[in-house]
Amino acid sequence: MSVNQTISLEQYGRQTARVSSVNRIRILTLVGTIIAQFALGSVYTWSLFNAGLADKLNIPVDNVAFSFGILSLSLAVASSISGKLQERFGVTRVTIAAGVMMGAALLLTSHTSNTAMLYLCAGFLLGFADGTGYLMTMSNCVRWFPERKGTISALAIGAYGLGSLGFKYINLALLEHSGLSQTFVFWGVIAAALVIVGGLLMTDAPMQSSNSTQTNSDNDFSLRQAMSRPQFWMLAVIFLTVCMSGLYVIGVAKDIGEQYANLSFAIAANAVAVIAMANLGGRLMLGVLSDKIARIRVVSIALLASIAGIGLLLFTEMTMTNFYIALGCIAFSFGGTITVYPSLVSDFFGLNNLTKNYGAIYLGFGIGSLLGSLIAAAFGGFAATFYVILGLLVLSLLMSLTVKTPQLHTQAA
Repeated sequence: MSVNQTISLEQYGRQTARVSSVNRIRILTLVGTIIAQFALGSVYTWSLFNAGLADKLNIPVDNVAFSFGILSLSLAVASSISGKLQERFGVTRVTIAAGVMMGAALLLTSHTSNTAMLYLCAGFLLGFADGTGYLMTMSNCVRWFPERKGTISALAIGAYGLGSLGFKYINLALLEHSGLSQTFVFWGVIAAALVIVGGLLMTDAPMQSSNSTQTNSDNDFSLRQAMSRPQFWMLAVIFLTVCMSGLYVIGVAKDIGEQYANLSFAIAANAVAVIAMANLGGRLMLGVLSDKIARIRVVSIALLASIAGIGLLLFTEMTMTNFYIALGCIAFSFGGTITVYPSLVSDFFGLNNLTKNYGAIYLGFGIGSLLGSLIAAAFGGFAATFYVILGLLVLSLLMSLTVKTPQLHTQAA
């Protein structure tokens, strides 16, 4: 064997080992992300505790439920700054800190004695912990798999959705056997442990090189550059609209069934299962589809589904079937959109600054979680709110059909 052949074999061996090492890191990061996302998604079991906390604190259920609105807003704010935290401390340390904070917030919630403490612990602190881990870990994982961004988003955010379903049964069992206060303690320990284990498996994704055929990283926008382009604000409006429609309708689905559609309590209550299945279906189906067709077209499909759902609520007789189909369309749209959006934002503004750019757009999640209720209070109930949402959905659909990907080189840095 010649010297050149020996060198070539050695180079091949080193390259193969390097590829194997990178693949191992990618898989471990994906597994860690799924574990952490599953635990972080547990906050969406909050409605299980409204009645018990209302009795304990001797306050109306609506006052307790408002803590979830604070949680959603705090989650969105934390998501918007998690990219800066990752840059300074790394994904593992920030994820571990998020897990510790989540456990501490739930432990403090178990000792809540008044409304202010409830809003601080179960609202602000729990939401901040959840938001810090949610967007950062998902975005980091997507950056490890630039060739399968939609599928990886679907897996990560699907795990977040499954967390709400899995912890529903965990927390119900804990409530039955341990009582309200102890349930918060056990929930905090379990969730914190899962997030910490997930964080230990993660590795920070490398910056994408400009030679990459997969990422177009020479078109990476900083947050300032992205916000200077009209496409950023068009994507922000679309995201806020879908979040507002989804979070509002999902949050009051039982009330819509009973008060707006005049359906029985049992039929209205079953809407929770319909929403959960449609939400998960949207995450998986549209996430996978977004790797096959343009992601902005997938968002257009999601918007059409939501328009169909709101249209059914406004313009058809509210039978059980129509009610379930309407809620299913809206939940499908919401789940699919929040799954596709991180990859969509990376298509428009690059992968390297995804956490910061998507974090700013993700503020629409928190704003949307409150905006639907504010519109309902201002304009008088369900129907008026549905008309406002329908108008915004139509506007968003038109924007999704006309928005074009910006080019960084056309603008001075």
